[in-house]
Amino acid sequence: MLPAVSALFAPALFVVIWSTGFVVARAIDGVAAPGLFLLARFLASAVLFALLALATRAAWPAWRTWPKHLLAGALLQGLYVGGGYWAVSRGLSPAVMALLGTLQPMLTALIAQRLFGEPVARHFWGGLLVGAVGVALVLSPRLSAAGGDALTAGVLAAALLSVLAITAGTLIQKTSLASADLLSASTVQYLGGALVVGPVAWVIGESLWNPGATLWGALAWAVLMLSGVATTLLVWMVRRGSAARVTVLILLAPPLAAVQAWWLFGSSLSALQLAGFALALGGVLLCRRT
Repeated sequence: MLPAVSALFAPALFVVIWSTGFVVARAIDGVAAPGLFLLARFLASAVLFALLALATRAAWPAWRTWPKHLLAGALLQGLYVGGGYWAVSRGLSPAVMALLGTLQPMLTALIAQRLFGEPVARHFWGGLLVGAVGVALVLSPRLSAAGGDALTAGVLAAALLSVLAITAGTLIQKTSLASADLLSASTVQYLGGALVVGPVAWVIGESLWNPGATLWGALAWAVLMLSGVATTLLVWMVRRGSAARVTVLILLAPPLAAVQAWWLFGSSLSALQLAGFALALGGVLLCRRT
């Protein structure tokens, strides 16, 4: 009974919380530099998971496995989140970034099929296509408003690198890392993320940091919910099941973020966008059909 409830509840909780990452990125605009914010988030997350691991007396990864855990964190946290934040801060439309993110489930399915022998049925690819069209419809107003000036080679490369990074960072969780305790492993992996964004923030000279309710609220949510719950659920689900069927849930993040922006910031939400949301949901359900 419990596994069945978890299988139903965990994906829904993951999607709802993961989608708030777009809201957090918008909330810190003009309040904190992206790199500094992520450095604070990753270090605080590492402390949080270390305390949880100590409280539960979790076994720590063997020292010889630390480089692999650091690499996983550098990919899943540092390069994915950091690359996306940097591209958006350099003028790339968040809608374009979100649309590029729809490539990730496809890449994950293709690689997982070869590396881990995960079966991918025909209806999965049909659902993925339907879901991607739905995401495009939801983002269509912002896509039409996105200027072409921001699409420089460097910015576009950073955005695509972030997509490749989350694909690799997710798949590496299904290797020998899957046997490590989730709490202690997360501690090491968030340090890996900090080792990426920290030096980059220092090299490019980031300094914006305006303490206040907005900054501390966004940081608390990012640490407790995005890191503490959403990312943990992602890794837990990938360890237990099909990487392709888990990552396809990310297709629902942009539509949910559009709904959240309408609710929190008064952004418009048209009938076309609602239809796109329905298509994205239908596509994800089709992909996850066994």
